[in-house]
Amino acid sequence: MVQVKKNWVDRHHRYEQLEAHVRREKTANFGFQKVPETEKARRVLRHFNSVARYYDFMNSLLSLGIHHFWKRMAVKTMALRSGDRVIDICGGTGDLAILAARMIGSSGHVTLYDINRSMINTGRYKIEKSGLNGRIGYVQGDAEEISFPDQSFNAAMVGFGIRNVTHMEKGFKEMHRVLKPGGKLMCLEFSKPTSAVIRRLYDFYSFYIMPLAGEIVAGNRQAYTHLPETIRLFPLPEELADILKKIGFSHVTYRRLTNGIAAVHLAQKV
Repeated sequence: MVQVKKNWVDRHHRYEQLEAHVRREKTANFGFQKVPETEKARRVLRHFNSVARYYDFMNSLLSLGIHHFWKRMAVKTMALRSGDRVIDICGGTGDLAILAARMIGSSGHVTLYDINRSMINTGRYKIEKSGLNGRIGYVQGDAEEISFPDQSFNAAMVGFGIRNVTHMEKGFKEMHRVLKPGGKLMCLEFSKPTSAVIRRLYDFYSFYIMPLAGEIVAGNRQAYTHLPETIRLFPLPEELADILKKIGFSHVTYRRLTNGIAAVHLAQKV
C-alpha cells in the first residue's frame, strides 16, 4: 500500500500502474489499496454500480460544473467531421458521446462503449432528451478487449475512465487497433495542479470535502475516497504522452486545463 495517503505519489508509484509491473507482481492498485490483478475489474464494476445513480449530479457538484467545460474543450480538439465513426471508451453516462454526435452530423455514428450497464442505462435519458439517439449506439464491453474489427473508427475517445482499467496500456493498444489510419485518439483525465497553492487546496478538498459530500449526497464515502486516490496514481501528462508514443501513436500533444487539474491528450494513428 502507498504510504503517503494525502499527497501526490512519486514517479515510481505512478509507474506501478503500467502493464509490466501489474503483470510481474500480479497486483493492481484500487485507489491506494493493492489488490490481485484479477480482482481489480470486479471492484471497479462494483464501484460504478454503487455510484451510477448519483454519478452526473456528483460530477457537477464536486467540479462546480467545470467538467462540462473540460469535456467540450476535449471533444473540440478532435476536429471531428461529418460522417465520422467514433467510439467512446468507458463512455459511462454519455456526455462525450453527445458532444461528438453533435459534430458528426446525421451521417456519422458514435458507439458508447462501457463495461458497466448501470452507467449506460443511467445516461440513456440524456441521450434521448438530446434528440441524438439515432446517432449513438450502446455496446457493453471491456476496454481491454474492444469487440470491433481493426480499423473500424475515425476517432476514439476516453474521458475520466482509463485510470480505472487494470492494464491501461492494453486499453490504449486496443484503441489504436480499432482506429483507421489517420484516426485520432483523445484522452481526458484528471492530473496534478501546477500551482503549489492550488495543489494544497485541491488536496484538502479531495481528501476531506469530496468524501464527506459522497457520504451525505450519495451515501457512499468510500467511493469518493477512492476517486482522489486514483487521480494521484495516474501518470502525469508528459508521462502519458511517452506511453502513447511507445504504443505507436504519433503527433502526441497535451493541454493542461484549469491549472492542470485535468489534462487532454490528442494523438494520431499513422
